Amino acid sequence: PSMVADRERPMSKPNGSGTAKAKVAPPRLSVLGQSVRDLSFENIAVQKRLKPTGQPEIKVHVNLDAKKGDADNVFEVSLTLNVSSKDKTSGETLFLLELDYTGMFLVENVQEGFLHPFLMIEGPRVMFPFVRRIVSDLVRDGGFPPFDLELIDFAALYQKEMGKRRAEPKPDQSTN
Repeated sequence: PSMVADRERPMSKPNGSGTAKAKVAPPRLSVLGQSVRDLSFENIAVQKRLKPTGQPEIKVHVNLDAKKGDADNVFEVSLTLNVSSKDKTSGETLFLLELDYTGMFLVENVQEGFLHPFLMIEGPRVMFPFVRRIVSDLVRDGGFPPFDLELIDFAALYQKEMGKRRAEPKPDQSTN
């Protein structure tokens, strides 16, 4: 569903009789800029003169962060990927890739209580196609078969992380 679609809600007419429809401004996420903050690719297979045998095992770790920018309603969202590839037969590491990709966004019409999930889901969703392309090109240019990063469900990732945080034991706040 589009994040910019108009939504309508019933609103009382000034004289209190019946209802009229008033438009409610939809949430809006505008991209102000995107950039690679940090990037590292290590071809360990070449350094150790390894000859990969068959399909490698690839692990991807994702970390998200968001913080307030310098202006009103401006936020920086960071998507960090750590990708490692190991030979399934020998267990030897073939390559390591680390990418810290950021986006600056102008956020409008999002209530304070919904701002965190909105940033942590919609920001990475907008940035993901660019991150995916960088990873694919880097792995291919590093001498490995093409690697297409699978789509990431950022809403599910957010819900999982919030569930883990709620399940964590709270520190003892007694002052004995």
